[in-house]
Amino acid sequence: MTARSHDMIHHVWRLPAAEAVRGHQALWWSVGPAGELAVLLVHRRHLDHSRYVKGWIGWRPDVPFTGELVTVRGQEERRVLVKDIRIRPSHLALLPDSRFLLVSGRTFRDGNEDLWTPNALVFSPSGTPEAEFCVGDDIPALVTDVHGGIWTAYGDEGIYGGHPESGAGLAGWNTRGQATWAPHGRLPDHPLQGCTAATENEQVWLVWYSGNGRGGTFLTRITPSTGDVVSYAGPVPAPDGFAVRGNRAVLTRRDHNKRSLELIRAELHATTWAVTSRRRLRVPGRVVMRCGQGRDGSLWLRAGNTWLRIEA
Repeated sequence: MTARSHDMIHHVWRLPAAEAVRGHQALWWSVGPAGELAVLLVHRRHLDHSRYVKGWIGWRPDVPFTGELVTVRGQEERRVLVKDIRIRPSHLALLPDSRFLLVSGRTFRDGNEDLWTPNALVFSPSGTPEAEFCVGDDIPALVTDVHGGIWTAYGDEGIYGGHPESGAGLAGWNTRGQATWAPHGRLPDHPLQGCTAATENEQVWLVWYSGNGRGGTFLTRITPSTGDVVSYAGPVPAPDGFAVRGNRAVLTRRDHNKRSLELIRAELHATTWAVTSRRRLRVPGRVVMRCGQGRDGSLWLRAGNTWLRIEA
């Protein structure tokens, strides 16, 4: 099997050294449907780092805290100060009209079994909070679609923790906190853990694995406008990143907290994804959890404080 040429891997952005000197940490990040990269910077005075969690995901903010949202598109940068953030985010996502979303991966019952604490905050383009609501518990993967729909894949603690939407393993939401989509038995197995997520034009892909029944990793494609669902057996187990363009896909599996990963390419033949190439890729920084996100055939990869784009 042959690898594609290195010119398919593009260096997009790196946290400027001056930001690091001033004490800013690049934490949560996302890519919007227009291909814009967004990164939330937080000063170290608001942060503590866990000795047990490697890399940027080990930084934990004291709430409330202030951050600065940096949005990069081509050579242009836009910066927005975001004050008084009252959750500890796990995910950042972009919404239409320059709005954005911060989501904590966890929520808890608020006294009553039917009430769960808000873990999602919607912000205006100027960084003002607009809405808060709950999008389920234990969220390892989250992506927004071109119309602002929110798509989540859950972990085992959420799936078996009593939250109604988390229990299904996958869910869709709107920015009012209403559940808009559920699998309703249309998956090949019951999910155990979400892996990563991607979009392709109007469609959303959620990648997950199951330890029940057939087991293995699955790629589930959802068409939000119709609710149609198609699932495929994954060509590699539990990828960290996935992007798809037509019948081609690129996937990554990290060497945790090392400067390398496995880059896998696959093609769809009828109903089967088949691996066409594999190679070990050296990257400019250490790769940890939540390192990949797919948008319209481009896999965006975070390696330390550097962002790369890999084409399917």
